[in-house]
Amino acid sequence: MARPFNVTEIEQKWQARWLDEGTYEVDNDDPRERYYALCMYPYPSGTAHQGHVRNYTFGDLVTRYQTMRGRAVLSPFGFDSFGLPAENAAIKAKSHPRLFTERRMEELRSSVRRLGAVYDWRREVYSHQPEYIRWAQTIFLKFYEAGLAYRAEAPVNWCPGCQTVLANEQVLGDGTCERSGDVVARRNLEQWFFKITDYAEELLYEVDSLQWPERVKTMQRNWIGRSEGVEFDLAFADGSDRALRVFTTRPDTGFGVTYAVVAPEHPLLEELTTPEQAPAVRDLVERASRTSDIERSSTLEAGAALEKRGAFTGSYVLNPFSGQPVPVYVADYVLSTYGTGAIMAVPAEDERDWAFAEVHGLPIVRTVAAPEGHEGPFAGDGVHVNSGFLDGLEVAPAKERAAQFLVERARGERTINYRLRDWLVSRQRFWGCPIPVVYCPNDGIVAVPYDQLPVLAPDDVVLDPSGQSPLATHEGFRRVPCPTCGADSVREADTMDTFTDSSWYFLRYADPFSEGRPFDPEQVRAWMPVDQYIGGIEHAILHLLYARFYMKALVDVGLAPGLPREPFTRLFTQGMIRMDGTKMSKSKGNLIAPEKYYDTVGADGLRLFHLFVGPPADDVDWTEKSEELIEGCARYLDRVWRLCEGEDVTFREGATAADEEVWREAHRTIARVTEDLDAWSFNTAVAAVMEYTNTLSRWARSAEGADAATFRRATDVLLQLLAPMAPHVTAEIWEQRRPGETPLHATDWPQADPALVARDTVVMVLQVNGKVRARVEVAPDLSVTAAQELALAHPEVAKYLTGVPSRVVAVPPRLVNVIV
Repeated sequence: MARPFNVTEIEQKWQARWLDEGTYEVDNDDPRERYYALCMYPYPSGTAHQGHVRNYTFGDLVTRYQTMRGRAVLSPFGFDSFGLPAENAAIKAKSHPRLFTERRMEELRSSVRRLGAVYDWRREVYSHQPEYIRWAQTIFLKFYEAGLAYRAEAPVNWCPGCQTVLANEQVLGDGTCERSGDVVARRNLEQWFFKITDYAEELLYEVDSLQWPERVKTMQRNWIGRSEGVEFDLAFADGSDRALRVFTTRPDTGFGVTYAVVAPEHPLLEELTTPEQAPAVRDLVERASRTSDIERSSTLEAGAALEKRGAFTGSYVLNPFSGQPVPVYVADYVLSTYGTGAIMAVPAEDERDWAFAEVHGLPIVRTVAAPEGHEGPFAGDGVHVNSGFLDGLEVAPAKERAAQFLVERARGERTINYRLRDWLVSRQRFWGCPIPVVYCPNDGIVAVPYDQLPVLAPDDVVLDPSGQSPLATHEGFRRVPCPTCGADSVREADTMDTFTDSSWYFLRYADPFSEGRPFDPEQVRAWMPVDQYIGGIEHAILHLLYARFYMKALVDVGLAPGLPREPFTRLFTQGMIRMDGTKMSKSKGNLIAPEKYYDTVGADGLRLFHLFVGPPADDVDWTEKSEELIEGCARYLDRVWRLCEGEDVTFREGATAADEEVWREAHRTIARVTEDLDAWSFNTAVAAVMEYTNTLSRWARSAEGADAATFRRATDVLLQLLAPMAPHVTAEIWEQRRPGETPLHATDWPQADPALVARDTVVMVLQVNGKVRARVEVAPDLSVTAAQELALAHPEVAKYLTGVPSRVVAVPPRLVNVIV
């Protein structure tokens, strides 16, 4: 059947009108209640794909819905235009990254606009804008002045494919680069860092206050990794005054220490290594240098490979609890960046220590009684054994007593360690924000003066396919006079990690208009924190943690006085689009572009599919059935059009009981859809609107017909509820029905009348062990006790009872589940 309207014509008409009239532009002095709805800004490495469509459909629904609720909604857009994805794509296309990126930006803008997603385009931000670079560099210098940015030599993750340093978070669990797939090696380089560790405690504890998915909060807690324990000395067994400093969270297991382990980078390793053991130690250190921290800290596997992960140094230290000498090993699973870079090994209580001890033939002494029949290491609670003065104590009191012993006898110090490391921000790539410092032979590190910002990378460069940055060899860029003394100096050739750009862009969105500063805190204060942030779960650690750090640091260095220290109140992480079991992405070449649907089913049909296909937090498998469902959503919108046009509807004057019941159903649907949208249950909201459409169709096309006034009111509600979901077709129908009147999306969201929503009775489901056994009609205000009694007395439930049920879960008036 032919469609009843011209999809392309209608959608282009409304997209142009919303843009030209500035329908969704909002000023900073808007008197309405503020609401900041933000989708994470994208990498502009190509046209939109279904992941973009899903993300921006959700964000656009929120924007339109909250606007109809009477709020001034800030909904900006921009591009994370710096970084490896854009540079690598430009190299492949043999183009300059700026030209390549700006072409991709326009493609993505066009795709997003054709989706019908609305933004305040006056606020557009992209990270390679000269003004944005200026303020990003200003922030860097403010951090440097405050001691939050520093340069140091450190072992770093080097990706040979990307030809740059990677943060720990960018190395996958198998030791490969998350983007190129190359095996990551270790190098010692002078690098720039941000002192995110200064904020570890605040980052950890404030995460509890956020309205974020618990999964994301747990990932952040684990990455920060707070550990309370004791640092203490293991004295060298040769009688000298030298000692190996170690950290432990389990001092109570000290009697079980049968060896110690140092990291391959430990400063005492050379001193600990005897001539006889030097070749094996050198081999171990060399292998560790080619392995990432992530791979090194992974679980040890038994077998021959395990022998290569550790080597005996030839030295011994004294166990302070037993006074006995224990051998010192070097092993790659101990990291120099955590604790002291050395550990006491208690194989009976630690899986890795146990595996290492078995391979190297080291003793295993159990210090906590394991449950009967338990084999292998045991780290649970229990009574201490083989532990001298700790014997008979439970773990908690034993920890306290052992810690005190170490403080008194082994220069022990109670301390807190974090897994979180300082943020390495140096990147040896061209397409990024240049680090604004120069190196002077007289004055050392010199910050570029603020009035000389921005420092921009030159355009006259030739990119090396290997990824090596041309900034390092571009004489015009590198050779500069020292800003302090005028001596010939060298400009820093590294650029900043692109995550620095995405750590504050939301502040620039709130005020891109002020001159002479990154943003006006007074203007931004009215919008922050972001009310609703929307993006993928893959950003749970990297972007979200860095943005939280930036927000706190910006307040502390005086760039954001009075602003909240947390940037995002609520976070929603949408599910991924998968094809053949893998994530749909540019790098995998399995994208489904939205353009193929815009001219057929239209943007509204595609939007409705993404809203209806399943809970928005769940992953979606793109299959042939997806195509069928998209077609079905388009056919549904055709039905809405025909219904609202009055096709096959018999009208009459005067309301009957049937008309009144339809109006009550309208208010019940308003209540249900409003509740679902507030709870991000978009799929059930769409289902409710579809059910309501069916109700209207049956009623209006029945033999009795429909009261004309009730029909108009009831279909008005239908259009308003659909307006945030399918904005083009609903706006067109509304205008044709009401030419010259207030546009649909400028009307108020309908309000449910509680008196009309109420029912005399509702259907309550009775379950046994989660399976439906009966349905009964009950009063809407049924109590929990009455619901439980009714369920237990029902014959379809009672026949499954052989005694008192273990539990009865009652959620009246919807459900009772009897657990037997």
